[in-house]
Amino acid sequence: MIRCPWAANEELWEYHDREWGVPVHDDRVHFEFLILEGAQAGLSWTTILRKREGYRRAFAGFDPEKVARFTPKRIERLLQEPGIVRNRLKVESAVSNARAFLKVQDELGSFDALIWRFVGGAPIVNRWTKAGQVPARTKESDALAVELKRRGFKFAGSTIMYAHMQACGLVNDHLVRCFRHRAV
Repeated sequence: MIRCPWAANEELWEYHDREWGVPVHDDRVHFEFLILEGAQAGLSWTTILRKREGYRRAFAGFDPEKVARFTPKRIERLLQEPGIVRNRLKVESAVSNARAFLKVQDELGSFDALIWRFVGGAPIVNRWTKAGQVPARTKESDALAVELKRRGFKFAGSTIMYAHMQACGLVNDHLVRCFRHRAV
């Protein structure tokens, strides 16, 4: 079975084979990936996947309404939680992003309605043949990052947002020889 080269070990296979690149239209899943992709900045994705259940517990099942109500005291407790990346800026940004996320939902009905605008409502299907061709950011992720920053999001720069777009299927960056390219 041929997979994308980054899915180089068993820990990554299930994520690659079942989730990565599958179009998402569920706001809770979008919120989960906003938290996880922000936490991943500067770290390996394997590290974040290992801590995913810890994040799920610590961040109220990725419920943005609950996370938006986290108090400074709750943030201090999270910074002692070994099941997550204990970086103050990342934890605080997850809470402030929950508040910004809810504002988007109030204004547009869903976060999904906002994010899919940046790809014209349908996944961009790339036809990469080598891992080196896959960009770290694009004009679409640049524009999305600018919009999210305008709306008060943090840890949502262009590279992080491109990773979000890849994970949530707004772009299909599976290499053409990967068995998942055609499937998603």
